Amino acid sequence: MERVVYDRMAELDGLHWWYRARRDILAKLIERRIKLSKDARILEIGCGTGHNVLMLKRFGDVDAIEIDPAARALATERLGKEVGSAPLPELPGVPDGAYDMVAILDVLEHVEADEEALRSIARKLKPGGKILITVPAHQWMWSAHDVVNHHQRRYTRKTFKRVIDLAGLKLNLLSYFNSLLFPLAAAARLAGRVTGKEDSDDTLPTAPVNKLFEFLFGLERHAIGRMPLTPGVSLVAIASAA
Repeated sequence: MERVVYDRMAELDGLHWWYRARRDILAKLIERRIKLSKDARILEIGCGTGHNVLMLKRFGDVDAIEIDPAARALATERLGKEVGSAPLPELPGVPDGAYDMVAILDVLEHVEADEEALRSIARKLKPGGKILITVPAHQWMWSAHDVVNHHQRRYTRKTFKRVIDLAGLKLNLLSYFNSLLFPLAAAARLAGRVTGKEDSDDTLPTAPVNKLFEFLFGLERHAIGRMPLTPGVSLVAIASAA
């Protein structure tokens, strides 16, 4: 990603409705569908500024990887131990068979060899381990946000399931999320395309709007992993080695 993206992430990841509600939703999904033991070992790949590590530490001992040096330094401070720099898809130096869960959260879309990356991640799992994956949905929603973040693609349910299957993984869950705000996001993307005034969606709304969006997005924590959600801005999957 471009340097400005990491800088903005560091500025907003504790304040912006998207980061805050998403952490709550993913925590509930882990509780409901992965159910880690108290001594679980967890790896987050592409942890950025480390904005998920405190949430993940609720579930076990967390290791993390980030290839951007400045973001890695901040993530190391937040995690309280050194964050690695092994790149996908190879993950050199990351031990095989070591982790109960690997989280790769809005990272796979950055990786050209996504199938190879998932195969490599699967080798890092203990027997019975799980991979938690989130990706942006709907190629037709491609915008300036995807360009500045250096995305290779957005996924449909079909293409997301296909890459998981081709990687030889067993799909345990596949769901949309960020569904309640999807009509608003879709309308904004389409309007931007018509007017030619697309932006990268990385600004902090006014406090009342930020609070409202966090509340609405956060409502999905009550449903995630319990029932199918309607089409959303993002997709989430839980997969395990076949």
